[in-house]
Amino acid sequence: MKHFAAIGRVPGDPILGLMDAYNQDTNPNKFDLGVGVYKDAKGLTPILQSVKQAEQRLVEQQQTKTYIGGHGDSRFGQLISELVLGEASPLLADKRAGATQTPGGTGALRLSADFIAQCLPGRGIWLSDPTWPIHETIFAAAGLKISHYPYVGSDNTLNVAAMLAALEQAPKGDVVLLHACCHNPTGFDLSQEDWHQVLDVVKRRELLPLIDFAYQGFGDDLEQDAWSTRLFASELPELLITSSCSKNFGLYRERVGALIVCASDAEKLTDIRSQLAYLARNLWSNPPDHGAAVVATILGDEQLKTLWAGEVEAMRSRIAQLRSGLVEALTPFGLAEHFAHINQQRGMFSYTGLNAEQVQLLREKHSVYMVGSGRANMAGVDGTRLSLLAKAIAQVCTH
Repeated sequence: MKHFAAIGRVPGDPILGLMDAYNQDTNPNKFDLGVGVYKDAKGLTPILQSVKQAEQRLVEQQQTKTYIGGHGDSRFGQLISELVLGEASPLLADKRAGATQTPGGTGALRLSADFIAQCLPGRGIWLSDPTWPIHETIFAAAGLKISHYPYVGSDNTLNVAAMLAALEQAPKGDVVLLHACCHNPTGFDLSQEDWHQVLDVVKRRELLPLIDFAYQGFGDDLEQDAWSTRLFASELPELLITSSCSKNFGLYRERVGALIVCASDAEKLTDIRSQLAYLARNLWSNPPDHGAAVVATILGDEQLKTLWAGEVEAMRSRIAQLRSGLVEALTPFGLAEHFAHINQQRGMFSYTGLNAEQVQLLREKHSVYMVGSGRANMAGVDGTRLSLLAKAIAQVCTH
């Protein structure tokens, strides 16, 4: 008997497929705008100096490699909660908020999905249209009913009115996933006024927000990017937050993240955390330690934290300069106004407005690699070749 005979093949991840195609391309002027990683001026994804110094301390001082428990490193949990909610957060003082360490932000999303499915049965989840594709598969894998609210339409503009109208129809008690900043994949973020309107709907419909906070520091700055999350935490008794250290600490492969739960009181938080520890035990037992230990070392030391904050600001600033630089480079082709939204978006990604045919032409004719939806990783742009990229875009736009 051939036990595996009926097993078929599923399509590979399209973004990882782009990586393979890019690596095989021999064109010296190729552009990798697909995979969501930060790249410096040399095209490398660097290890931050703050991370290097923290790792050196760990090599010299760490005494054990034993398990760290179902909720992970408690020091990491406290410090990441302070980074997200603020050091003076009343929720932390009242022990109403706590973090469970996870393998990356993706692990935090999966843990939240299983928590909703197991502990809040019958609740559906609302995702933005569009959203990060993995959001769709993670919550589907947990068996949740998925609905969508409009976010960016075919005209490549943010449609807050349609978003609010859709959420007004959400069944009471459903979960709504919101991007704290640097919306993936569009780069379009809500204004503070927009956030207040969303909060009003959430209260009125008694929805449970799940805020995906994967890019803290890449939008405006570390504090400003947390504004919406802290607003919701101050106005609502209950909240789920997924935090990732992949981008802002450059710890992509170390898989460092957390699911932060805000509860109505300390007793209820204890109940919830007992459920999360049980669920995590069946997912990964214990989370990986090294990356979280690095983060805790940095955030727990004022000198390292200051160095790290400066490095995050340098990455954020460089991405913003690449955005404005590309729009400027498109000016001689009469396309600056057409692509002005690139300069208004935030974070690593941009919904460029290029259609699937244009994206394909960019890949085939100019070795410019981006996702078929037209989403480009602005952090992958080579700042020394902006005019070449702009020329390629101009050619496919007039094709």
